[in-house]
Amino acid sequence: MSSPRTIHRIPRLTRRRAERLFLPNDPDDTGAATAEYAIATMAAVAFAGLLVVIMRSDEVRGILTELVRRALTVA
Repeated sequence: MSSPRTIHRIPRLTRRRAERLFLPNDPDDTGAATAEYAIATMAAVAFAGLLVVIMRSDEVRGILTELVRRALTVA
């Protein structure tokens, strides 16, 4: 990535693009990426919890057990 010190060597139009990409546009956006990661992590944990509940049901356990038995049975 380009650091702010090397931007002055770039032609003006390209410098504007580089500043938009690599320099913060708004100081109020500080921590926005961290909040997005936190929300995504919470969603992943909720989905994992749902999968645990589904996988613990007797019906799903029976289906998976039968699937493994069929896969391990020599024809």
